[in-house]
Amino acid sequence: MTTNGNPRVVIIGGGTGLPVLLRGLKQYPLDITAIVTVADDGGSSGRIREDLHIPPPGDIRNVLAALSDVEPLVEEMFQHRFKTTNELSGHSLGNLILAAMTSITGNFVHAIQEMSKVLNVRGKVLPAANQNVILHAQMEDGTVVSGESKIPFSGKRIHRVFLSPENIRPLPETILAIRQADLIVIGPGSLYTSILPNLLVPRLGEEVCKASAKKVYICNLMTQAGETHDFTASDHVQAIHDHMNASFIDMILVNNEFIPEPVKMRYHEELAMPVKFDLDRLKNLGVEVLQDEIASLENGVIRHDTKKVAKILNQIIKDETKKRFHS
Repeated sequence: MTTNGNPRVVIIGGGTGLPVLLRGLKQYPLDITAIVTVADDGGSSGRIREDLHIPPPGDIRNVLAALSDVEPLVEEMFQHRFKTTNELSGHSLGNLILAAMTSITGNFVHAIQEMSKVLNVRGKVLPAANQNVILHAQMEDGTVVSGESKIPFSGKRIHRVFLSPENIRPLPETILAIRQADLIVIGPGSLYTSILPNLLVPRLGEEVCKASAKKVYICNLMTQAGETHDFTASDHVQAIHDHMNASFIDMILVNNEFIPEPVKMRYHEELAMPVKFDLDRLKNLGVEVLQDEIASLENGVIRHDTKKVAKILNQIIKDETKKRFHS
């Protein structure tokens, strides 16, 4: 708990799933810390990372926007992506501002802190590391693919992922936030390219494993071609536990809402399908299963229902706080 009595929640992830969740969660009286992956090497983020040798700003930008409390036009400007025929093409203004702020302050974390003030961010946004990291995947045939953006397109099944360089250090603020958390939320997000790159940062994942807070994994709604083809909910949990060499997830939130056939068919073309939750195996893994109708359909795309998931997480926090108070 913070001094104002608000529970502390740490959310770990990246990609498109994390901002969706945060938009709902910021409506509650919670002290939010978002720990965001810095393994991205594609698109605007990848170009900035390569040209300026700073961590990729894209996932951080999306999280800042999700937690911001500014006029919609300001957020729209921050998220604006240039569509030109010159060097600006494909860059989002927010990425360029974060890059400029890093150049001015000399530090990527300081740049995020300053942008948080400008955008009136509700909570704290921290990169998993304050340096460039490279994500590698060892495939089942032993070959290694390097680069977050290349991994899903290898055409092979992933055995494990790992980071380089070896001397990656997490931020002291990140470690403190994990230790003080009343609840730790993992996901939603791409398993191998958004979730695990955070947990594989030395000490960061270890601190999550041994933290006293309850750990809740928000399972993806759909499988992902090149990453989790044919994965069940328990396969997701098993992969996380295997990478951390520890069984630490206490609860999994899964979707039990029917997904319309036309939507399934469209995803089937992308070699994706709804994630099945195998209750018996999840229970054998020692994970409490919480199932609910948590999917929403937006423009033919399946997303987590931000309001429903936020409400469920807020209730979990309330229940945990009561337990601690009475114990």
